[in-house]
Amino acid sequence: MSSRNTDLKALLTIALPMIISQASETVMMFADRLFLSWLGKAYISAAMSGGLSSFVFMSLFTGTVGYVNALSAQYYGAGEEGHCVRTVTQGVRLSLLFYPLGLLFIPLVGRFFQVSGHSPEQIVLETVYFRILMLGGIFALIRTVFAGFFLGIGKTRTVMFANLAGMLINIPVNYVLIFGKLGFPEMGISGAAIGTLAGSFLISLILLIAFLKHKIYREHHSPQLWKFNKLIMGKLLRYGMPAGIELFLNVFAFNLFVQMMHSYSADVAAAVTITFNYDMVVFIPMLGLGFAITSLVGQQMGADNPEGALKVSRLAMKVGALYGFSMVLLFLFMAGPLVSVFTGGLSESDGAVVALSKSMLRLASIYIIADVVQLVFSGTLRGAGDTKWVMYISVVMHWILAFMAWLMIKVLVLHPLVVWLGFISFIVLLGLSMFLRYKFGPWKEMRIIQ
Repeated sequence: MSSRNTDLKALLTIALPMIISQASETVMMFADRLFLSWLGKAYISAAMSGGLSSFVFMSLFTGTVGYVNALSAQYYGAGEEGHCVRTVTQGVRLSLLFYPLGLLFIPLVGRFFQVSGHSPEQIVLETVYFRILMLGGIFALIRTVFAGFFLGIGKTRTVMFANLAGMLINIPVNYVLIFGKLGFPEMGISGAAIGTLAGSFLISLILLIAFLKHKIYREHHSPQLWKFNKLIMGKLLRYGMPAGIELFLNVFAFNLFVQMMHSYSADVAAAVTITFNYDMVVFIPMLGLGFAITSLVGQQMGADNPEGALKVSRLAMKVGALYGFSMVLLFLFMAGPLVSVFTGGLSESDGAVVALSKSMLRLASIYIIADVVQLVFSGTLRGAGDTKWVMYISVVMHWILAFMAWLMIKVLVLHPLVVWLGFISFIVLLGLSMFLRYKFGPWKEMRIIQ
């Protein structure tokens, strides 16, 4: 077998389960919003707005503990398996600290939706959805920590099976609770949020049990293992906090963009939500590839093999581009049938939603490859420890997007498609920036565990 085939097999062994894992997340959100679309366009818009806002206000914390992935990978590559386990225990300690801090955001969100200019009906629905998801935020934190461990040591199938199990619980529970089946009351959007948390709880539980039974944990288990570790906690905060700050500021700016798009009208809000539902089909599975790259690059850098890290990133780009081009063709030539999946519950007077959704989806094909580029190369940079630069450029560009959206929507009152073209330009420039840093930056000389 050739070296190239061996490298591809190694990449896919790690990446494919993570792509499937993230695809299961896509299916859960897709089904959630599809069910709610049968109740009306305000429900589907509220699900995106409330769900995205809950992700925003937990992202600082999930982004920080998510660095368990890269740190575990580097320790694993260096042969220091005991430190892999200690990284997890410190991540759990951080999660228990972060959860109550996240709850402090709950009272703020109602006013945030009002200032964004949403309709009264949507504000009520999205506030309920947001509040329930935030109350279950501990599951997002815990599952991120344990998933990071298995990613770091390359056992991504464990994460895949946990996510698939969560999906198999989430979808039927959502359906039963949303529409009031099997003797349960009809709960609407509250049922959707509870179903989402049911899936997240099961994923967390499976990953916890798998971690406690793993041989690395059993070999290094001791009374001191779960106590505060200054060295590892310091590394987790030093490198994880920039990643967490980056994620928080990025998704906050992106959320402002979405909220301002929603403020146009109920029709535009529904069209934006439908378009981003299909954007998830591209973006979230490719996040799985990005997580895998961070892990593999971390292992190579921990083993002091930057050339191996370089090979991994180049091969991952080829895999991502192949998937991206297939999505480009799908968006260009199948926009009509794709949009019709979500418009079955709308009335005949909602033709503007259908037309705008088709146009936005076709235009989205322009930025797909750029999105793949930024995910692959930012994952490479994070795995090597170049988190601060990624944070700086990504945050600056996201907030330029938010400012330009405010200017175009609130001041110049431009057509939604013009604003959408601005968003496409942002993705293209972000992808170019990550590529240039990857090509000319010092990441190959960085070491984070020495």
